[in-house]
Amino acid sequence: MQAVKMYTTAVCPYCVQAKRVLKSKGVEHIEEIRIDTDPAQRAAMMALTGRRTVPQIFIGQTHVGGCDDLMALDSQGGLEPLLQQA
Repeated sequence: MQAVKMYTTAVCPYCVQAKRVLKSKGVEHIEEIRIDTDPAQRAAMMALTGRRTVPQIFIGQTHVGGCDDLMALDSQGGLEPLLQQA
């Protein structure tokens, strides 16, 4: 299974929802990067994604986007194949 990295904050309901979806697909570990406690990580996230909002989700080297993007990918049948790529 691909590694999953997610930029998050402590009080983000969309982050919680995204984690729930990923766990339901068998993801056991999500590397969480808290941007509310580390301004340098917020800057890094913005440089990588061009976005200011959380969550920002990466599966392997693929930037999925935010929670809505993750949900759309799942509804189109693309989430599980992306997670399973070698």
